[in-house]
This record gives sequence, C-alpha cells and structure tokens, in this order.
Amino acid sequence: MLNWLEYRKALMGRIGELGKLSPDTLAGYQTLSKAGQKTGQLDARTRELIALAVAVTSRCDGCITVHTGEALKHGATRAEIAEALGVAVALNAGAAMVYSARVMDAVSAHAVPLAG
Repeated sequence: MLNWLEYRKALMGRIGELGKLSPDTLAGYQTLSKAGQKTGQLDARTRELIALAVAVTSRCDGCITVHTGEALKHGATRAEIAEALGVAVALNAGAAMVYSARVMDAVSAHAVPLAG
C-alpha cells in the first residue's frame, strides 16, 4: 500500500518547505492544531482517535500517518482505532444517505411536468 513512515518523513519535509515560503500559513495551521489541547476537555488519545476518523472521512493520507503515530504514542490500542474507524464508516454511509436525499430533492425541483 504505502510506506507510511517514509511518507510521513517526506511529507514533513514538504510541509517545512511550504512553511518557509508561507510562514503565516504554517503558523495558522499550528494554532488551529493546538487549540483543542488548551481546553482540557478531551485527552490526547481521544483527540487522536477523532482525528483518525476525520482523516478517513477526509481521505487525507498525511493525516492518517501523522495521527496514527500520535494515537499510538498516546496509548490508543488497535481495537480502539478500529472502533473509531467504524464510526467514520458509519458516518460516511449516513452522509451518503443524506446527500442522496438531497439529490432526489434536486431531481424533483428540476423535473419538468410532462404535458398530458
């Protein structure tokens, strides 16, 4: 599939390059990333499990490699990670159902009544 450790290393290098070219962009991202830690409402393990579920729904390989490492570092188990991913799968299916209903609504709005 992917050498996740090598990918993470290469990714961090490229993000570092971007940070040199656009330091405020990187600083803004880092501020957003650290904001949740300051509230103290969720522990780091829980935040990382949520991040993994979001990474799946966002289809972000970089997020997957970074947050997998962080989740494991903060004590998440394979079973906990699998459960978090199950939430992501269920939510994606639910979102597909909601947006399918929106498509059907659009079909109804665009439908031209047939002349009789």
